[in-house]
Amino acid sequence: MGEIDQETFDALMREDPGAAMELLVDMTKATDETLREKARRLAGTILLERSKVGPSRARGSSKLRLRPADRGGDIDIDASMEPLVEARASGLPPHLEDLHAVDWAQPGIALCLLVDTSGSMTGGRLAAAALTAAACAWRAPEEFAVVSFEREATVQRGLHQPTPPETLVDQLLALRGHGVTGLSAAMRSAADQLVAARSSRRVTVLLSDCRATDDKDPVPLAASLDELLILAPADDSSDAVALAEAVGARVETMADPSEAPAALARLLDA
Repeated sequence: MGEIDQETFDALMREDPGAAMELLVDMTKATDETLREKARRLAGTILLERSKVGPSRARGSSKLRLRPADRGGDIDIDASMEPLVEARASGLPPHLEDLHAVDWAQPGIALCLLVDTSGSMTGGRLAAAALTAAACAWRAPEEFAVVSFEREATVQRGLHQPTPPETLVDQLLALRGHGVTGLSAAMRSAADQLVAARSSRRVTVLLSDCRATDDKDPVPLAASLDELLILAPADDSSDAVALAEAVGARVETMADPSEAPAALARLLDA
């Protein structure tokens, strides 16, 4: 009681890492307090180590970019000369959407991970969620958010909130599944988080089977996101594929939680 056979567990990790992770996550719910605490520490260590797939976020200096003036920045007089001349000739102020502006685009990537916590939150799904969150922290250490959702969305980590990956993994391992699947609430929360991003690439990563069970159509909000990537279970991906096709998103499937970091890397690097 209260002990984990490390040699046996290591052997299982070599033979079937997905099953090993599911077992370990299930042990974090054990009634034995000592075993539960040891399982949580081991799970956090293993999930963080296995999350580092692919290169971390590229660094570099900011670059000047041209964008519509209604999205912010400083007016570029040269690029906006034609609408300015037309406005002056008509005696009317120019429309902001007709003008061009410049601002400094921060290189790199901002990620918002949406974790479906509706229905039964099994050991496999918890492990996949924690692994993906850790992989997001590895890929976008300065700007990443994590939102869990069922009918409503709950921010587990804000985009610029200084929550260590270890703490975040522990938070996700403590989640329990319940309620309906509110994809629209999740998409809205992702948009709210990413609007404050400094990075030039803003990505929403949806970890779900994408079977919306509330009465709200998720397609309009999903289509409004800058970039949507979907990670779905391999044995239940038809709704995820349908949503991806409807909004122009990319989708990857996972047979077990150990595949989550690599699947995320493929989506981000595609």
